[in-house]
Amino acid sequence: MHNLPANMAKAFVVGGIICVIGQAILNYCEKAGLDKDTSAGWTSLILILFSVLLTGLNLYPSIAKWGGAGALVPITGFANSVAAPAIEYKKEGQVMGIGCKIFTIAGPVILYGIFTSWLIGLGYWVLKLADIVK
Repeated sequence: MHNLPANMAKAFVVGGIICVIGQAILNYCEKAGLDKDTSAGWTSLILILFSVLLTGLNLYPSIAKWGGAGALVPITGFANSVAAPAIEYKKEGQVMGIGCKIFTIAGPVILYGIFTSWLIGLGYWVLKLADIVK
């Protein structure tokens, strides 16, 4: 039996820690003189790097197991879902292992994300043609 309030509290703590780390990186980049968009890009890149490194060191799965959705929902969870199969299947070789298996978890997310953005873009284009949206 799962304790819902405890699981929610753990997810809140882990997600909050990830967000605080991200905010600290963002603030540091802005203080270093980068504009807001460039700072946001660096923040995402560094969080992804940390996630992949922690996955490679086999630490991120423990964090995700304890923190649940708090560790799986942010961008770090997505990076973990891409890196974990690559690490797991590297023994099968570069092509048949890593190349074929790297997107087993993240692939559907990428596919449906691209397809949905295409549909929204198509809808926006049609609305612009109909002069409904300026």
